[in-house]
Amino acid sequence: MAELVYQTIGELLDEKTALLPQNEALVYADRDIRMTYAEFNDHANGVAKALMAIGLEKGDHFAVWTTNVPEWPGLQFGSGKMGAPLVTVNTNYRSQELEYLLKQSDSRAIILIDQYRDYSFIETIYDICPELKTSEPGKLQSESLPYLKTVVVISDQSYPGTYSYDEFLAKANEITDEQLLERKNSLSYEDVINIQYTSGTTGFPKGVMLTHSNLINNGINIAECMKLTHEDRLCIPVPFFHCFGCVIGTLAITSVGGTMVPVQEFHPEIVLRTVEKEKCTALHGVPTMFISELNLPNIHEFDLSSLRTGVMAGSNCPIEVMKGVINVMGMEDVTICYGQTESSPVVTQTRIEDPIQLKVETVGRALPNVEVIIAKPGTNEELPRGEQGEICARGYVVMKGYYQNPDATHEAIDEDNWLHTGDLGTMDENGYLRVTGRLKDMFIRGGENVYPREIEEFLYQHPKVLDVQVAGVPDEKYGEEAAAWIILKDGQIATEEEIRTFCDGKISRHKIPRYIFFIDEYPMTASGKIQKYKLREQFNALSQSIN
Repeated sequence: MAELVYQTIGELLDEKTALLPQNEALVYADRDIRMTYAEFNDHANGVAKALMAIGLEKGDHFAVWTTNVPEWPGLQFGSGKMGAPLVTVNTNYRSQELEYLLKQSDSRAIILIDQYRDYSFIETIYDICPELKTSEPGKLQSESLPYLKTVVVISDQSYPGTYSYDEFLAKANEITDEQLLERKNSLSYEDVINIQYTSGTTGFPKGVMLTHSNLINNGINIAECMKLTHEDRLCIPVPFFHCFGCVIGTLAITSVGGTMVPVQEFHPEIVLRTVEKEKCTALHGVPTMFISELNLPNIHEFDLSSLRTGVMAGSNCPIEVMKGVINVMGMEDVTICYGQTESSPVVTQTRIEDPIQLKVETVGRALPNVEVIIAKPGTNEELPRGEQGEICARGYVVMKGYYQNPDATHEAIDEDNWLHTGDLGTMDENGYLRVTGRLKDMFIRGGENVYPREIEEFLYQHPKVLDVQVAGVPDEKYGEEAAAWIILKDGQIATEEEIRTFCDGKISRHKIPRYIFFIDEYPMTASGKIQKYKLREQFNALSQSIN
């Protein structure tokens, strides 16, 4: 079994730079940005000094509210060198959510882009922090956000009360090499260095505290499952504000001295163009991303022959999508990951030698130094192999806790250090895990437990179905009924009756969806996860308007 590594993120980058100084570390294919490890390490040192110069001490928090901009990797590794945890901010957040996060996280600084699509980030900051417009940069005094002192904007424009990113970087000159070294030497691999706010589909988002050790060891294990080396080039179109981007992406490839090739905002054609131009050997994505890439009418015009591996995660992968990823995109060694932010994030992963059936039907087996069991819900009592229960994990992957939320921490991590994921699953004799649903997704129809995942897996087999989501919705007679939201393949037309006829005699009557909706897209988080609760809300609003 691989041994755990005890180092900080800054030390990881220093180590890879010493070994591979001229290997490319970071490339943005659509602009003139190419940094070797030596150049990127120098850049990260400069960012670390700049973070110190704006007054961030070891353990102080700063927030980053951006897409996958070129500044992000420097901030991630710069943070790892000077010890101020980076707080990730979802690009879908709006004023109330942002204010909550900044307040709850005690962030002393925020670094943001001024605009994302048609939404103004800078105006949002001014709305929740009106004092900013008349304050001196770095000396904000906010009534609603007393901790927040500094705002840095990544933009060609200048804004009152803020530093531009160039001004921020220039402040590195105020810190000596000796001061940075002293700070580096004060850090421990056990320190929290990243705080990721969960999507908050129920209640307020919680700040997951992750340490250098959580993140680095997870990155190393993920890379090993994919057999990544310093020659690999990983295209990263998944968001950096999510663990998929900044752990499964940046840290996994950096752990072997390979090349990060980010895409600033996901677009299927840009992703494939990037893979072709940079001869990427690996590509990450959630299934919906791969579906949109495979459905490009001109996909065969791209040279994807360099692709070998990658990670598909976030939701279950239909077998036809997996076949396309392997046969059309050439990713024979693609792997499937399972986990959650609270587990750094990956606890199980398929291996490159696993057959396609295991990559479709399971989410792999436990990573080295990680224990995974199926437990009787509400306990850590392990169930026999094959029985369904709650997926629990233990080991280096488990978060330090939720920031300033001990009650939620104790609810998630029991006295024996088992993380209770809230996911349902089964495990076979070889330790391969199948995710069968969410404890909270399960619904009860007339006394029968119904697991949406089971119905979804069945409906994926319909030749016209591209994607499907199932959820329980209120029903006067049975308490709850199954509803299915279906996206059809291009050019296909289907009826509700056709779908029900397909189910008849093949799955139990209580599992056949009473309600079927044909839609074009699902409500999603910015990280690509489908928000079932919004589908249920839409149904409830529709049924109330009818009644």
